[in-house]
This record gives sequence, C-alpha cells and structure tokens, in this order.
Amino acid sequence: MTPAVRPARLVLPAALLAAGLLLTACAPQEEAKSPTASGTCEAGKLATKKSGILTVGTDKPAYDPWFSEDDPSNGKGFESAVAHAVAEKLGYPKDKVSWVVSPFNKAFAPGAKDFDFDINQVSVNAERKQSVDFSPGYYDVRQAVIALKGSKAANAASLADLKGAKLGAQVGTTSLSAITGQIKPAAQPAVFDDNDLAKTALKNGQIDALVVDLPTAFYITGAEVTEAKVIGQLEGTGGADGEQFGLVLDKGSALTGCVSQAVDALRADGTLAKLEKQWLSDAVSAPVLK
Repeated sequence: MTPAVRPARLVLPAALLAAGLLLTACAPQEEAKSPTASGTCEAGKLATKKSGILTVGTDKPAYDPWFSEDDPSNGKGFESAVAHAVAEKLGYPKDKVSWVVSPFNKAFAPGAKDFDFDINQVSVNAERKQSVDFSPGYYDVRQAVIALKGSKAANAASLADLKGAKLGAQVGTTSLSAITGQIKPAAQPAVFDDNDLAKTALKNGQIDALVVDLPTAFYITGAEVTEAKVIGQLEGTGGADGEQFGLVLDKGSALTGCVSQAVDALRADGTLAKLEKQWLSDAVSAPVLK
C-alpha cells in the first residue's frame, strides 16, 4: 500500500487562528486521511463505516493458516491476528471490531466497500491500486507448487520440469499469474473459483500440480491433501521489492493514512515478525524452482 511540502508558517491574529481551529475540528475525516507526526489518528475515533466500530472484511470460508476454525473474529491464524493488532493500534479492541464477508475478487474491484479495510491475502500491485488503496505490506509472499506424491510432477526440480504439466490456481490470484508469467507451461492452466475446488481437482488428478502461496501450500499438504507434497517455491517473489500482501481500503479512504501508520508500526516493533513466526512457522523452507 513523497511527503507533501509544508507551507510557510504565517503569524495570524488570535481570532483568525481560533476560527481555523474550529473549522479543523469539524473535519475529522480530512485529518484521518492525512495524519501528521503530531498525531491526528485519534484512537477509537476514526471516520469508520460505523461510529466507534472498525469493520474488517475477508472471504468465506476463511482458510488456515491465515484464520482458524473459519472464524476471523477469534484472533487465531496469522491474518486474524494481524487484523486485530492493527485494530488495537487504531484504538479498537476486539469487542469494537466487526467482520463482514467480502469475496476475494470483490475486495479489490472498483466500487464502494462495506468494510473499513479488508485482509485476505491480497497482493499489492499497480493494476489493483487503480481501484483501491493499500496499506504497506504486512507479509512478504512466496508462491509454491504442490503435487500428488507419485505423480509425474512430484519429482520436478526446475521450472523446465513443469513445462508439460497441467497446472491450476484460483482465479484472480497472483498464483495464477505466477503460472503464466514464471512457469509458462505448454498447456493453459486450469482456473478455479476458489481453492476448495482447486484442491478437489488435484485430488482427482484433473491437474498435475497446484500453485498457492507457501504457507497455504504447507497447510494443504499437512492437513488437507496429505497425499500431496510441496515440490518447491518460485524465486523472486519476496522482499521489500517483491510481492507483498496489503490491507485493502476504499480508493481515497480517509483511513488509509492511519491504517498505513499502524502497519508500519507493527513491522517496526517486531509484531508482524512475531505473528508470522507464531502462525506460519512451518513455511520456512522449500527448494527454489529455477
């Protein structure tokens, strides 16, 4: 998800200064949109969709390891924990956070949103930025390939080994873009409305391999499709200049500045790293496919 140039200071009569302060007090949304170092993101009093409540969106079902028990509100799972940590920074404890269902593709499509921010493994990119605002990244993304043990794709050690494979991914995801942009298989990839359908296709042998982000790959192979394995990850997708997940906000949202400050603070104080270690610790290593 270039600092503005400060105007020169002017000495104003007291009456004009008081009038200016009164006008500023009547425009809290503008303050929240462009927070300053002196602090205009007043805790618990932002220009949210519902006064006093922070509304957070995500898809349903809400998958592990990003969420737990399909219940985003419980604070379990990496993204649930991140969302509540951001909310706390903004002055909204758990009982002041409300969750709404927002399908993945709808979250970053043009149009008004029913959430203050959305968290759903949405990668930040230039195309999506035309329709929505993003916070700074809260997670550095790595894509991975999983295949059924014993399948022809299971022994792939390079991108070339996957050229003849039938690959699949969820529609609208960077996983799908990784197939067409990095792996470049001979056959068109299979596209699925969600990962449940993709996993079923993998189980049934309709595709040779599935591309998802690395933590999801480890969860799928460890808990859901145990007859599959992670065969490797794709290079060049992590780090500050690579792919990152960001919180999604309305285009021009008055909250973008405050939410961005909260994410930056959580990265700076080590909270994001701590939560990643707690909830995504299995996703630490996989061979890189080149």
